[in-house]
Amino acid sequence: MMNKSMIIKKEVTFKATNEKIWDLLTNPEMTKQYMFGCEVISHWSVGSSIIWKGFTEHGKEVIYVKGKITDITKGKSVSFTMFDPNIGIKDIPKNYVVLTYKLIEFENGTKLTITQGDFNDSENAKKRYEESEGGWDLVIPIMKKLIEK
Repeated sequence: MMNKSMIIKKEVTFKATNEKIWDLLTNPEMTKQYMFGCEVISHWSVGSSIIWKGFTEHGKEVIYVKGKITDITKGKSVSFTMFDPNIGIKDIPKNYVVLTYKLIEFENGTKLTITQGDFNDSENAKKRYEESEGGWDLVIPIMKKLIEK
């Protein structure tokens, strides 16, 4: 077991309202444009499920991530558990990590803080941590482009 926590933390500032960023995060039509073609589907209430679904290159529908909403303040923050059922590890609680989006609106825009982890206790922790961090590095610039175009 490693003791170093494996938590990803990214902060992005958008020249846009809180409302616009919330839509970017929760609207399936928006997520499809930056999250590798995946639509986010949820009722956006505590305890409701959340899934990210998309299609393979062969047109087969796949659920890439699934979890449950654990905390939400509409328009301000949401936390949910997440698990990729396609990576060959057990679907058990310790293999789920928590992802939190927190929005803070200020005079010229909105700051989005993304926190994901802790991967430390999960199976394939280092690989999952590195892949997730790399994923955000690809996704964030696209998010900015979509909002600030």
